[in-house]
Order: sequence, then structure tokens, then C-alpha cells
Amino acid sequence: MAGHSQFKNIMHRKGRQDAIRSKIFSKLAREITVAAKMGLPDPAMNPRLRLAIQNAKAESMPKDNIQRAINKAADAGGENYEEVRYEGYGPGGVAIIVEALTDNRNRTAANVRAAFTKAGGALGETGSVGFMFARVGEIIYAAKAGSADTVMDAAIDAGAEDVASDADGHTITCAFEDIGDVSKALEATLGEPETVKIVWKAQTGAPVDADRAESVMKLIGVLEEDDDVQNVFANFEIDEATMAKLSAA
Repeated sequence: MAGHSQFKNIMHRKGRQDAIRSKIFSKLAREITVAAKMGLPDPAMNPRLRLAIQNAKAESMPKDNIQRAINKAADAGGENYEEVRYEGYGPGGVAIIVEALTDNRNRTAANVRAAFTKAGGALGETGSVGFMFARVGEIIYAAKAGSADTVMDAAIDAGAEDVASDADGHTITCAFEDIGDVSKALEATLGEPETVKIVWKAQTGAPVDADRAESVMKLIGVLEEDDDVQNVFANFEIDEATMAKLSAA
């Protein structure tokens, strides 16, 4: 099984929840500010801002925080963030993509490179691992949204490409350029989703044992702790026995 979402659940259980929440809010606010600055500050007229606000609400980010992030986009003296993508290999040959929003490319590149090097990995050129991933839209619903068949039918009608359902919920995948139309159609049928994101979905996997999994988890954790890093995607695969071992550790 692909392990990124399961790993994140483990890391969150082991982490300090207040610190994690503060970090999440900070990253969500930065995405809202960038989205508002790149387009109109009205979510009805700015799809990227609408998605950013939707994901902020899913994390229970206060309305005041959301509005402050939108207002910050109009601040002429505020920071100017740019989007940067880094690619490389982590422990066990796991391919990793790092997305960042930064006001200082040199600082961010140095931090990301240091994290890879310390973990025994190597940062590569843009495109060095990207061919192993597909850029897609990912829409997540809680299990209570409906049965697997109900969600599957709704996803097909909405024009989605794939659905994965388990006890934790439903993950719907669509073409990245269709994410707005598909999420809107699904919302009319299933209600508001938990998250709507554009992600890098691994097309080829790298199996890892428990030791390698711990090393990959640590690297991803270090990367996600960086204020400039917004998202981290990896192509590792873990079996049920390894997942159980990690959860119990």
C-alpha cells in the first residue's frame, strides 16, 4: 500500500498537537495570501483562493485568521512569495517531491538540501523524479459521506477518474485541470469535502521495510517542519505488517 497518508497519521499522533496545528495554520495562511495576490481576493472569482479557504475551514482555521490572510495580499509592503519545487531521493531510493512557497529561494534550497543530505538522501534537478508522479486533483470525504458504492456513483457522475474507499474515508482522484468542476459536482451530491487539493500521485512505488520507513518518516517530518515547505509527496510503499509495527512503536 502507498504509505504517505498513513505515515502522516502516525506522525500526527506522535507529535505535539498544538505545535502541529500552529504550523498547519501558518502554511494555510500563506497559501491563502498567495492565492489572493495571484488573482482576485474574492473566492467566488478565484478558484485557487476558494480551494485554499475550503482547506483552511476543514482544519478549523478561525474566520478571522482566514480574512487576515486575504487582507495581507493587498499589503504593498508584504512579502512576495514564489512557488518552488524540489525533487530528490530519500532513504531506500524513495522518490520525494517538495513544494514550497518562499520569499528567499537560497534559504529554502539550503534547508531542503540539508534535510536530504542528513537523511542519507540526495536532492536532484527538477524533473529527476517527477516522471514517477502524476499531477492530479485529490478530493477527500469522511467515511460518513456515504457507502463506497454511493461515493463511487457520485464520482463517476462528477467526471472523476478513480475512487479509493476504506474505513478512514473516501479519496477521489480527478484530472488536475478538472478539480474545480469535479469538486463542485461532488459537493452538490455528497456535501462539502474534507479537503480539495492538487497533489503529486506516485505512479511507481518503492517498497520499504520498517527501518527505512522510520528514516523516510523522519525526513518528511523535518521537511514539513520548515516554514517554507507547503507539501511533501513520496512514492514509498509499506505492507500491513510494517504499518502495524510503526503504529505500535
